[in-house]
Amino acid sequence: MKLFIAAVRRDLQAQLRRPAELLNPLIFFIIVISLFPLGIGPSREALSLVAPGLLWVAALLATLMSMDLIFRSDFDDGSLEQMLVSAMPLPVILLAKITAHWLLVGLPLVLVTPLLALLLYVDARGMVAMTLSILLVSPTLSLIGSVGAALTVGLPRGGLLVAILVLPIYVPVLILATAMVATGLAGGDYTGHIYWLMAILFLSLGLAPVASAAGIRISLED
Repeated sequence: MKLFIAAVRRDLQAQLRRPAELLNPLIFFIIVISLFPLGIGPSREALSLVAPGLLWVAALLATLMSMDLIFRSDFDDGSLEQMLVSAMPLPVILLAKITAHWLLVGLPLVLVTPLLALLLYVDARGMVAMTLSILLVSPTLSLIGSVGAALTVGLPRGGLLVAILVLPIYVPVLILATAMVATGLAGGDYTGHIYWLMAILFLSLGLAPVASAAGIRISLED
């Protein structure tokens, strides 16, 4: 655990040296949701109707913007090759990198969601559903996206390929998260959605680091 925490701290310090790249997903998320009311008008009914889908499309695209950065700097400076021969298991190292990515990219999305929900005339119950859905699903997006990033890390322009690889896997998560927010806005019980999203999160937590480690090995062998 000490090694894991040290690896997370190391990645946080390394990523914070490039603040512009970290702010791009957050700024994109804020701009998309802020400008959308200007496009369709200030109608409370219309904005509430599109809020679930708008929130999650913006969150998904914002996360995809940063997926290529998880392993890129380590690949460029040769650190990934050192990780392969490290005494610390590679999946644990990669999980630390994914955790750092979520703390820097996913967590800010969670924090700004309640404020952006006000722009869409979302009530308190819907705001809670929005924030909970982002909190549960944003780690899953980072975990699943890391597999695509690992497979394309050796390519000069792997960002588009990451999106092509992981978008089909994101679809079920996107549907569940959007349904959860819609249920919350309608005043229904979304406990079942929470259980499903937690199950997907735990499944991703167990499988994604191992799959990412295999992807890194394949990329470095090529």
